[in-house]
Amino acid sequence: MLDDLKQRNRDWADGKVAADPGFFKRLVGQQAPEYFWIGCSDSRVPANEIVGLDPGEMFVHRNVANLAPPQDANYLSVLQFAVDVLKVKHILVVGHYGCGGIAAAIDGKRRGLVDHWLHPIREVHRQNRAELEALPEGRPRLDRLCELNVEYQVRNVAADVFVQDAWARGQPLAVHGWVYSLQNGHVTDLDVTVAGPEDAREDGVPLKPRR
Repeated sequence: MLDDLKQRNRDWADGKVAADPGFFKRLVGQQAPEYFWIGCSDSRVPANEIVGLDPGEMFVHRNVANLAPPQDANYLSVLQFAVDVLKVKHILVVGHYGCGGIAAAIDGKRRGLVDHWLHPIREVHRQNRAELEALPEGRPRLDRLCELNVEYQVRNVAADVFVQDAWARGQPLAVHGWVYSLQNGHVTDLDVTVAGPEDAREDGVPLKPRR
């Protein structure tokens, strides 16, 4: 079964070795990425490929709607490993326009367990209702909610004790918020980077949010 995927794997591996004979030897030696990507599980958003990095150059955590909930042990474990062990220098929270999770959070339909997972997005929607309802219905509102969700997840990451402790010991670390466009493949920097306590309040809110 899945012979086509297995053959694709062999072709990919052979191509890597042909272009760089030492590629896999380096991967076996050590994992030392400078970047930690927190992104959506959507199959159309491949983290490494979007930014042109090879395996080993980016540590990746993905879930529905790129959330960074402070009560999720899975996310926290990956965050701690990225910060304390790998000592990444950049954490990228990356949403994407056209995210099904963003739409599902506010369309009023019941879907089961995922409704609980998407609750933080409904809170973001509630807290920014006036701004969102001032926009045309449909895609403009969903796109802005996607951006707001990224901004709020940046706050969550920046406020986490693992990140705060890293800054306290002088470890260089910045948290960024990006959105990826499925239409053209480009990422947009939302300009909500937090690079240390001086850039944020105690709750992680950036002092200079995007206008």
